Amino acid sequence: MAVLVAGAGPTGLVLACALLQRGVEVRVLDAAPEPARTSRALGLQARGVEILTRLGALGDLLERGLPVARVRVHLGGRQISEMRVGAAGGRGVIISQAEIEAALRRRLSELGGKVEWGLAVTDAEQDAEQVRVTVNGAEAVQADWLVGCDGAHSRVRKLAGIEFPGVPVIERFLLADVRVDLGHAHDGATTWLHRDGVFAAFALPGEHLWRLMADLPGSEEVTDVLAELQRVLPVRTGLTGVRLDRAEWTSTFRIQRRLASTYRRGRVLLAGDAAHIHSPFGGQGMNTGMGDAENLGWKLSLVQRGLAGESLLDTYQAERRPVAEGVLSTTTAATELLLATDPVRRLLRDHAVLPLMNLPAVQNRIVRQASQLDLTYRGGPLAPRTRFGAGPRLGDRVPSMCCARADGSLTSLHAELAGRWALVVGKGRPTPRVDRLGADLVVLHGDQPDTLLVRPDAHLAWREHRSAARLDAWLDNMLMRS
Repeated sequence: MAVLVAGAGPTGLVLACALLQRGVEVRVLDAAPEPARTSRALGLQARGVEILTRLGALGDLLERGLPVARVRVHLGGRQISEMRVGAAGGRGVIISQAEIEAALRRRLSELGGKVEWGLAVTDAEQDAEQVRVTVNGAEAVQADWLVGCDGAHSRVRKLAGIEFPGVPVIERFLLADVRVDLGHAHDGATTWLHRDGVFAAFALPGEHLWRLMADLPGSEEVTDVLAELQRVLPVRTGLTGVRLDRAEWTSTFRIQRRLASTYRRGRVLLAGDAAHIHSPFGGQGMNTGMGDAENLGWKLSLVQRGLAGESLLDTYQAERRPVAEGVLSTTTAATELLLATDPVRRLLRDHAVLPLMNLPAVQNRIVRQASQLDLTYRGGPLAPRTRFGAGPRLGDRVPSMCCARADGSLTSLHAELAGRWALVVGKGRPTPRVDRLGADLVVLHGDQPDTLLVRPDAHLAWREHRSAARLDAWLDNMLMRS
């Protein structure tokens, strides 16, 4: 077995599809007896849309999802902030995690894979050549690589002896998906701030379907989540006469901030919630995990097929762990500011931060950051800092552009990636000969002045307008086979 993936959530499924897309054998196990039916994570950001598109797994998710138009904040009975979510954030939608997982499982099946349910990794030992994995305490599996995509309580992480330091951020939140008429436009999210805490409502696909969320101080066990939400709703929102009769799903959770000390220990790697957990505010968790999986997928496939040295895998942590650090920092700060447990923070929140959110420039920056479209690997091991003028720099995401195939037919850059590298030859430039990547490379022609080499995850790997020999040298160095 080439790669054993523990966990069939979005992260594990993206990784499995990415590996199969490149011809790498993979086996996916999940300890749960069957797929989850509840919504859980909701926000598919623009970055996640692009990842699913490159995998061929997007399908009709955008059509079935609910576009987010506005995010509103109320304080003291009046609206003090409204953020419009427009084109700056690309195409992101609210859609159930269960729907996203189902789309990925369909794509996994098309690629020849499947999820094996009710199978948990219970032990793992490794040497320089393989990982010996015990499944359900009985079955022995040998794999070249083991990847833990098995969530915040990752068994794989614990077996690898990888530390998961961190702290609680907020003690407890209540969640419920409820069909109710709140008397508010069903086009986004609304948060009410109150001295007792926060109450939030997020529109979900479906008539009058909302996810309600509220923090609840204290440590006593909550036996009836819906009753507690009903109790605090009128107090914190001022909405009277709203009855919460039946919930489609309820849950309680505690916000933790944790980051794995390393993403790799020998032949064991981590991705998604197994490597990092943080506040759900901003809808970053699922999308960050999917980004981990795509980044790891193209690198692990090159290594497994003998096209790169194993040291390429060290660039996975070097690129993705800083992303998680940034997400942890921003989501924690936003959560602590939003909940504002002391008078000084409340004063800062109510009279400085929230009014600023009405400014278009501030809104544009927040939306772009949440979309993850501006995520960059500049300065990392595969993208030394450069001083190019216009256009993306090494490590930046390359926006899709109109290109021509070798036969002259028109296409777009992102449509052609689909697990491959893209060499986009500059206007009037000679086409460099690149034999090393073989079928992993598609050659396109664009109107830009420089020739670009774009990675399978749409980030700029190389940019040049003179010598093809420099491209070969870069590939030798990047793949660590020189």
